[in-house]
Amino acid sequence: MTKETLAEADAMGARLTRLPFLAGLSHAQIALLADCALTAHFPAGETIFREGELADRFYVIERGKVVLESGLDFGEPLVIETIGAGDLLGWSWMMPPYVWHFTARAIEPTQAIHFNGAILRLYCERDHSLGFELHKRMSAVMMRRLQTARRKMLAIHARGEKLETVIGLPPFMEAEFDSDENENWTGHNSGEARS
Repeated sequence: MTKETLAEADAMGARLTRLPFLAGLSHAQIALLADCALTAHFPAGETIFREGELADRFYVIERGKVVLESGLDFGEPLVIETIGAGDLLGWSWMMPPYVWHFTARAIEPTQAIHFNGAILRLYCERDHSLGFELHKRMSAVMMRRLQTARRKMLAIHARGEKLETVIGLPPFMEAEFDSDENENWTGHNSGEARS
């Protein structure tokens, strides 16, 4: 490696250590992430990725705002969430079939760090602790986003008709949600017994 390449890798590593999403990773793990990281810029209105397309990367937003939308084949897209500085964008690169589940669009000029998913999956295979750490962090984001999508879907369908609960919250997940979300998920009041 040239001095310039080493300096760039060190600068990227320093940027990565400042991201809350990556807090607590070892120096070696940060070095692996820096090796497959690039800076990405998106003007307002640019689509970053589309629902249903190949998912081969992920981003951590440094500044700007991005909306996550869904609605492929259902008409007007529904905004699931607006994310900004410090947020993860894209978890579908990590699990088969490696297809985006949402569309992401910049709503203001946005700067992010882009990670190559194919290279990172290889690094995770070699260093299982890195894979575990990334999976643990991404699982929390996935759960939050899917719950947000579920709440929006229920809000839309609840206009005039009440939907019955299909499944209850598994016991091992109860600690993951506060009591308000728990009631919304299960359809039970906190004092009622669960079956």
